[in-house]
Amino acid sequence: MSPLELLKRIVAAPVQAVARETPLEKAGLLTERLGRTIWLKREDLQPVFSFKLRGAYARMVRLSPNERRRGVIAASAGNHAQGVALAAARLGLHARVVMPRTTPTIKVEAVRRLGAEVVLHGDGYDAAQARAHADSAELGAVFIHPFDDLDVIAGQGTVAIELLRQMTFRPDAVFVPVGGGGLLAGVAGAIKAISPDTRVIGVEPRGAASFAAALAAGRPVDIGPVNLFADGVAVRKVGEWPYRIAAGLVDEMIEVSVDEICAAVHDVFLDTRALIEPAGALAVAGIRRYLADGGPGEHLVAINSGANISLERMAHVIERAEIGAGREILFTATIPERPGSFLKFCRALGRPELTEFNYRYASLQQAHVFVGLRQENGRAHRQELFARLAAAGFEVLDLTDNELARDHLRHMVGGRCPAEQDELLYRFRFPERPGALEEFLSQLKGRWSISLFHYRNHGAAYGRVLAGFLVPAQERGEFQRFLAAAGYPCEPVDDLALQRFLGPMQSPAAAACSG
Repeated sequence: MSPLELLKRIVAAPVQAVARETPLEKAGLLTERLGRTIWLKREDLQPVFSFKLRGAYARMVRLSPNERRRGVIAASAGNHAQGVALAAARLGLHARVVMPRTTPTIKVEAVRRLGAEVVLHGDGYDAAQARAHADSAELGAVFIHPFDDLDVIAGQGTVAIELLRQMTFRPDAVFVPVGGGGLLAGVAGAIKAISPDTRVIGVEPRGAASFAAALAAGRPVDIGPVNLFADGVAVRKVGEWPYRIAAGLVDEMIEVSVDEICAAVHDVFLDTRALIEPAGALAVAGIRRYLADGGPGEHLVAINSGANISLERMAHVIERAEIGAGREILFTATIPERPGSFLKFCRALGRPELTEFNYRYASLQQAHVFVGLRQENGRAHRQELFARLAAAGFEVLDLTDNELARDHLRHMVGGRCPAEQDELLYRFRFPERPGALEEFLSQLKGRWSISLFHYRNHGAAYGRVLAGFLVPAQERGEFQRFLAAAGYPCEPVDDLALQRFLGPMQSPAAAACSG
């Protein structure tokens, strides 16, 4: 298909019957932070919170009367499903949608509310697609492809027509999230026909970069199992039509990590107070990576493609956003196991904003602590921090880029107390301000060893802390007086689960260690 023919098809796509013209907004905070003018095309504000209804309707409105009577069927991880369901409702058609079992519940329920029949099948898009094709053959329903169809591509291309009309000047680059390639093909086709000097840059998640693989191979290829975090773009093989159209038009492909995607979700929230899904944040993550690598251009547009995110997925996004933005440092340090060493370590840290502090008494000689710190441009300053800790005599291991540490280790610091002393467990509320921990340890004055310390920054006025102390029975009165004088709200812990996983080792040598 020639560029002119594609452009005519895009302009003629009657998407206004179901889709709204979404705003193009300047992202003020991102603009200030990145030093370029960043624009957001807000497709997350569509009636189904995604651009996908454009392509679905553009295809379905062209069905013949006989095809409409037979109904439609689709396979989707969520957003295309909602587009098909809404288009079918507007056109009075029966729709069946096959969705992977891994699809977030929020998307499944949204499709059902729009009146479509939902079938859950397989663990990914490809299995769902195979089932949908089989059902299509059996029922005679028309299969509506999410990306490998010229009418679908034309419908998605209307996003580019809108954003070019909304800008009073030509953008230097437009960043497009890429799954099967339909949006990329439509946007690239429109932009290169109208504004050929504007760069079109596709963005894919690491572990699901199927379009980049197709470009490298010279044809669409199956890349095997893909990373499902950005489920809206988790496609093993790009479409034939998207590849044919976009391969010669796209200027660059960028690959971003899960952490970078999480940081982008956070960036968009700060600018818009809107929560977008991981696939919807790909373009913003791509802009960050593009500029970090020295990419040119003053006016950069990100297509925010969708906002169908569940609260369960948000928990992971929040966990990883600070690392992805380069604001959180993770490391472990070895400290001597003697009274006062914990305080010395905290003083060597300075007074940064703590996000995490995990410590558990492990041996009579030394202890390992797991620390998370938040700081603007944290990665640029971490070597200075580590040098300061090393000068104070603490061995440090940087875990900021360690996937295993981010996913598991930070949640698993624990174990049982081996010391032949009584262990007392307490819950505290620490004010969320720099220096609160150091002040507490200064009052402790090394009189009792800390056997356990777990702190997480929860973004509230107070941080919740679990701490253990080795206090001989004859010193418990003095310890209670210390707690009263310290001024930190606290309560003793007598919890079966904690005793089971953190309680004393049941051996003759440790029989005296009790919680």
